[in-house]
Amino acid sequence: QVQLVESGGGLVQPGGSLRLSCAASGSIASIYVMGWYRQAPGKQRESVARITRSGTTNYADSVKGRFTISRDNAKNTVSLQMNSLKPEDTAVYYCNAVRYYGAIPDWGQGTQVTVSS
Repeated sequence: QVQLVESGGGLVQPGGSLRLSCAASGSIASIYVMGWYRQAPGKQRESVARITRSGTTNYADSVKGRFTISRDNAKNTVSLQMNSLKPEDTAVYYCNAVRYYGAIPDWGQGTQVTVSS
């Protein structure tokens, strides 16, 4: 199991930017896939962005062109750069790690992102 701690959330105006970080308790170099999910009030948790061990990325249609996921194996962190934020991006954002194909995911505790004027 890997422990994950998110940071970087907060309140931002529409059109603004935030950068979320997820620090892992150990090496992430061999982790199969890491990702960011979000859950808005009254809605189900949804995938936002994922990055594989080889660096392949995948994004939800709603964030394509605005969000960028990256991983730094040397620092054991995964980041999510969020630009052109919209009120509908407001949610609790969770970091997720799947250590190998078919493994039960590990989750962080989440960080709140609020986009409002």
